[in-house]
Amino acid sequence: MPRPPKRRRVEFVPNITYFKPAGVPLRELEEVTISVEELEALRLKDIEGLDQEESAQKMNVSRPTFQRILTAVRKKLSEALVSGKAIRIEGGNYHLQKRGRGHAHGHGRGGSKGKNI
Repeated sequence: MPRPPKRRRVEFVPNITYFKPAGVPLRELEEVTISVEELEALRLKDIEGLDQEESAQKMNVSRPTFQRILTAVRKKLSEALVSGKAIRIEGGNYHLQKRGRGHAHGHGRGGSKGKNI
């Protein structure tokens, strides 16, 4: 039996959790779902500009695991952009940590803060 996955550490949970192409009714769209920890990997690497080792440490995962997360989320986002799919951010297996501090009282596993269309 495989061991349960570790909860990944994240410092950011978005308020806006849904993006869709303009001019296409929601009922006609397929969706791509990305998890909160996948969004965190993008944020650390592409916005904060951290290298993979630093990013992996911040998320409390190994560097190869960080690379797998980053590769998976980039593929999902590319598919959504090229194919005109909506993007939903929700769920995952993570715990929220305040930036530069100890643990906050947040956690995640499924659910969404809501749709912003």
